[in-house]
Amino acid sequence: MPLPIGNVLGILADNLERRKGVVPLSPKRAVAWAEGLDIPVGGETIIFTGQMYQLIPSINSMANWMAKFEDSWLTGFFKLGRNMNKAVNLSWFMALGSWREQKVYNSLLRNIAYLLRTAGVEFGYLYEQELYSGALLFDEGVDDIFTEQAHRVYRTFKDNGIKRVITVDPHTTNMLRTVYPKVIDGFNLEVKSYLEVLAERDLNFMKQLEIDVVIHDSCVYARYENVVEEPRHLLKNAGTRIHEPELSRRLTYCCGGPLESLFPSKAHVIATKRIEQLASCSNQVATMCPICLANLKRAAEMTLKIKDISEYLVDACNTERQMNPRETPA
Repeated sequence: MPLPIGNVLGILADNLERRKGVVPLSPKRAVAWAEGLDIPVGGETIIFTGQMYQLIPSINSMANWMAKFEDSWLTGFFKLGRNMNKAVNLSWFMALGSWREQKVYNSLLRNIAYLLRTAGVEFGYLYEQELYSGALLFDEGVDDIFTEQAHRVYRTFKDNGIKRVITVDPHTTNMLRTVYPKVIDGFNLEVKSYLEVLAERDLNFMKQLEIDVVIHDSCVYARYENVVEEPRHLLKNAGTRIHEPELSRRLTYCCGGPLESLFPSKAHVIATKRIEQLASCSNQVATMCPICLANLKRAAEMTLKIKDISEYLVDACNTERQMNPRETPA
């Protein structure tokens, strides 16, 4: 028996409407990545995570559960589960990602903050006021709840006097830069991906990596936001020899997400096909989206090293993996 897509989406929509997130995160978990970095609160320019990297451990946990439920008689109870979840948050146990995995994804956000500071960019952070962008519900066509969330996020920006937003992933970039202006009258924020900001600043690298890397373009970055040359420019300047897979740039091949929580087996088939394309070029892969990173890692063989682009860039900037909170920008 296939997963009841309507009820699964309903649970996610109910969570966003009632608990401010499709997979509710505690405030402590959402902002833990910034602990000790002394990022100012608010300001005219902020880094906006949209909680995407923080959500991946929970999404991975949920995808694993959904894979177990797929074609199971237990799917018949999802309607009852949705009705109960409206009153009491029952979805938390399915999306309870490990703290160990959370630390890995938090480190990627710390990488991004380090890179921005190294490039001399001044920025603040909203901490507990930061909200999820609503990207998943938009992708799945839950328009009414998404639109409410978009207005909620925008009001938070305006109430804090924010004028410029630096995003950290393709889905959040797309929501704020392309989708929000279509549903919010008078939207007037400047939105750029951190990759665009770093490319503009011509980030200075302290060493050359001298490694072969195959690049996996995000569908959303490449097709909708035209963020194609910036990651290549940065990786090239970091000393990597870039290899292009069979399908790349605007013709890039899907990683399998964000289908993993709705069609787990189909998502795995797509991710496995992409892994084959990437592995034929190099055993080191650079991704630029947390969803791509998670889906490709699940499908990859142990010999394939799949890393977020920020990991390569930080390695070329400095041998230190953690950012000193009071480090002076280079």
